[in-house]
Amino acid sequence: MKVLKFGGSSVGGPEAIRQVVGIIRRASVDGECAIVLSAMQGTTDALIAAGRSAERGDDGYIEAITDISDRHVAAIHELFGEVTNPSVIDFVESTIKELEDLCEGVRLIRELSPKTLDRILSFGEIVSTRIVSALLTVEGLENEWVDSRLLIRTDSNHGSAGVDFAETNERITGHLTANPSRITIFPGFVASDAAGYTTTLGRGGSDYTAAIIAAAVDAEVLEIWTDVSGMMTADPRFVRNVRQISHITYREAMELSHFGAKVIYPPTIQPVMAKGIPILIKNTFEPDHNGTLIEAESASKTEMIRGITSIDKITILNLEGSGMVGIPGFSKRLFDALSRAAINVILITQSSSEHSICVAIEEKHAEMAKLAVDLEFENEINMGRIDPLKVESGFSILALVGDNMKEHTGVSGKMFTTLGQNGINIHAIAQGSSERNISAVISSKDVRKAVNTLHEEFFSDGNKQINLYIAGVGTVGGKLIGQIMSQHQHLLDDMRLNLRVVGIANSTRALIAEEGVDLSDYKDKLPIADELSIDAFTDAIIERNLRNSIFVDITASPAVVETYPKLLAKAISVIACNKIAASSDYDNYIQLKNLAREYGTNFFFETNVGAGLPVIHTLGDLLRSGDRVNRIEAVLSGTLNFVFNNYDGSRPFAEVVRQAQTEGYTEPDPRLDLNGTDVARKILILAREAGQQMEMNDISNAGFLPESCLAGSVDDFYAEMERHEPHFRKLLDDATEQGLKLKYIASFDNGEASVGLQSIGPDHNFANLSGKDNAVLFYTSRYSDQPLVIKGAGAGADVTAAGVFADIIRAAIS
Repeated sequence: MKVLKFGGSSVGGPEAIRQVVGIIRRASVDGECAIVLSAMQGTTDALIAAGRSAERGDDGYIEAITDISDRHVAAIHELFGEVTNPSVIDFVESTIKELEDLCEGVRLIRELSPKTLDRILSFGEIVSTRIVSALLTVEGLENEWVDSRLLIRTDSNHGSAGVDFAETNERITGHLTANPSRITIFPGFVASDAAGYTTTLGRGGSDYTAAIIAAAVDAEVLEIWTDVSGMMTADPRFVRNVRQISHITYREAMELSHFGAKVIYPPTIQPVMAKGIPILIKNTFEPDHNGTLIEAESASKTEMIRGITSIDKITILNLEGSGMVGIPGFSKRLFDALSRAAINVILITQSSSEHSICVAIEEKHAEMAKLAVDLEFENEINMGRIDPLKVESGFSILALVGDNMKEHTGVSGKMFTTLGQNGINIHAIAQGSSERNISAVISSKDVRKAVNTLHEEFFSDGNKQINLYIAGVGTVGGKLIGQIMSQHQHLLDDMRLNLRVVGIANSTRALIAEEGVDLSDYKDKLPIADELSIDAFTDAIIERNLRNSIFVDITASPAVVETYPKLLAKAISVIACNKIAASSDYDNYIQLKNLAREYGTNFFFETNVGAGLPVIHTLGDLLRSGDRVNRIEAVLSGTLNFVFNNYDGSRPFAEVVRQAQTEGYTEPDPRLDLNGTDVARKILILAREAGQQMEMNDISNAGFLPESCLAGSVDDFYAEMERHEPHFRKLLDDATEQGLKLKYIASFDNGEASVGLQSIGPDHNFANLSGKDNAVLFYTSRYSDQPLVIKGAGAGADVTAAGVFADIIRAAIS
């Protein structure tokens, strides 16, 4: 015999019920079937509402019952059409009348006892099964409807009755032996006590009914038909690419179900597990789907993790004090106090020092738990031997489940490392010696991020999803987005990186989309997007709390830099094209570096020096390998190199500078380039990265611009350069007459740094730098005679964007 159970969604309406009839028809071809049905979806909640309304003396119960009646009668008319069985209508009407009388009695005495509530709730399953039974008959499928209350005997614990399996098994087998039928229909959820009063089996009771019947008759399989295609590796509400679990063991299923997987109810498994009866979870609306098979042994010995699940609304209770150390009985008294208050403990952890013990309970019991425990330990608290119970709410329990975890080392380490890399703090940990479950208590706000992160780590096809936020979409930002679009498939195929831009912002507006911003038309959408300041944009990033988040600053704004600390403190990597942070006060610079280290995230700013050239990264590699930097010489301004390479006296100096600005080589205010400020920032950054504690005013800057060029607007600046053309021509002529070239050079030597215009000979390392090239010479302990040279284009939107892109990839794979 097979036992098939259909949940509320499976009998939620006429179309669903027709699906159920088709499934029963196919199943009955192979042999006898016992069918267990829930109430129509929503009916149980409506019955509870009617009972509570009556208890308050509110006539609203009448409307609630009328709605229930109308829904069932409408379903009957649609299902049966012209051949409607009058007896079904009569049964529903008489049952509804009985329900009304029962609720009226409750209204009169203003009391709804658990016994009466069980009676009220039973109407849902009784009516739904009678409708399906009658429809099967009309469809030519002979069947017997059996009231489960006559067969399943329980105690009188109304609302969650305990089953007397000896008597129940005897009644079930006796009835089915004496009354053989190819199809037998049973209402789920309901039973009766020794006095014949209706009881219910608690949450998931219809599943339990089916399991009780399956165990009693030694069924070949118990099929649970629901609205999902089996059990999943994670909650589909949290994770988009969940996988269906094809095979799972009883114990794994119980662990997953206990920790929030709603497909089955844990006690359901116990009766069939004891008999070794497999459970098949199937989808009523996709009956050809294989579903999930639950049995004693797993089909796979290679998969470490079977699923990831969680429980919300958790409170942590922490009892601690030196008076607990070495004194037996404290734990027992804690658990006894909670037990007397009818509070279930979900998770337990205790330090080996015995100084503290931590338990997790449902949030709704927090206040009662505080009272119960403080009362139990009142004397010890008054004497100062232990502290009053500490109660913290707002938590969830996250669990990895899998029988095969015990066969693999490092699972817990991988779990905690993955969470830590995403800034998810673990407040408590528990793992049994069976190694079937690793549980961690985390903040509820981190659950979605945690489940996604762990699912990606343990179940993904190897792709790592990166959520990218970009501030600044000017020339460089636009180039970066173009590069991301063109390289997306390559990164996916070759590096298993799914780079997704989820936020784009300028100084006043932002586009944010968790599923990814459409990069094909962001330029059209951003000007009409919601107004959002940079502060609000970064707050939104933190609030969304997406895994593997990276923030990219392609602005020159101090306001954006001010958001770095809060981003890094949330384990969000920061990629800064903006030089302000790394060249600001040393304390601020080092704080950002320390924050990145403390929270296990990245603060990269490669493009601050040399655009896309690998200058800072190479310097870091030298230092990490044990080398020591003695001296740095560098041409660090592609702008100045372009200007002095192209200024040959045939046209005014101002005209060459204007060309550099037009071609995108200068800052918006070219004076930042020409007065040496930008170069000074760059050598300052290199000196700091080399280990030197240095500020901007420590750098000697021998400027070459006349003082008047530094005042006024940018237009004034150009006018002043034209007026001072003889000054610039003299600089050029003096160098040319000696066979020298003009180069703006930065140096760091013996703890001192300087920037300035120099005349260099043809044999100098920088003599042949052309166009907008940069060059950096590192003289180190290992490269003492022959410096390490890094040379290439040091300005331009394309190469700068490429440098930012390289930092993003470096952060993504770290």
